Amino acid sequence: MSIELDDEQIEQILQGITIPPQPQIMVDLQMEQFQPVPDLGRIADLIAQDVGLAGTMLKIVNSASFGLANHITSVHQAVMLLGIRSVVNIVNGLSIRGQLSDQDIQQLNSFWDTSMDIAVVSRSIARQIGIPAPEDAYSLGLFHNAGIVLMNQRFDGYMDVLREAYASPVERITDVENRHFRTNHAVIGYYTARSWKLPRMICDAISDHHNVARVFERDSDAEAHKRTLLAVLKIAEHLCGNYRLLGKTDTDHEWERIRRYVFEFTGLGDYDLSAMINDFQEMGVASVIASH
Repeated sequence: MSIELDDEQIEQILQGITIPPQPQIMVDLQMEQFQPVPDLGRIADLIAQDVGLAGTMLKIVNSASFGLANHITSVHQAVMLLGIRSVVNIVNGLSIRGQLSDQDIQQLNSFWDTSMDIAVVSRSIARQIGIPAPEDAYSLGLFHNAGIVLMNQRFDGYMDVLREAYASPVERITDVENRHFRTNHAVIGYYTARSWKLPRMICDAISDHHNVARVFERDSDAEAHKRTLLAVLKIAEHLCGNYRLLGKTDTDHEWERIRRYVFEFTGLGDYDLSAMINDFQEMGVASVIASH
């Protein structure tokens, strides 16, 4: 059974925090909806590749008005619950609002390039090491850097500061951002995820994704699942060359500071990562191919 939304409800949903959708994804969605028989599964696949669209769908199905017993983390499940008509109307509403300049698109390309690859790689790693809910790893990989887009919209020169942060061998990335802006993309990402009604565990992991050493040093049983998700995320970021694409630097300074925590917790090592790199290159994961 799908959830039917009227125009007023859709208008309310689209207000507030919005991450611009990828132009190519919007084109592909428009083409699919104009097919004689649109494929909802194909539409769900496309939406699951975009941070803003995926977040909007999860926000809707997890809102109090639908009264679901448990929060939905699967974008495909959210799309199936909403149904073709509601999903198409939401996508069209975002298309009208999401007109981007060429400069905006150029600045966001590195964000879009990495978010989907990190999500896919995170889910694959989670399956390899036996995490019970690999979709949680996918969600964290997809949404963890959502705050970057909003910071870039709000602050002039933000991407230059982000590159400065990635280039620092000693400071946390969020500490550099805090010095310049008195906030950072992990904090903004946390509140964005909360507004999308993502599960609290995912929101908390987003908040701490540049605070990994301190999370592992606390060694709290209550944070075991969060440590697992963060370990997977940091491996995925490193393999996908996040430091190159977003930070424009040749050295992953953050990874060098936290790798021992990740390896000790997961039981993995450099040999395992080398094998993963080969696997993901064979799978055609573009950012892994480009970075190694």
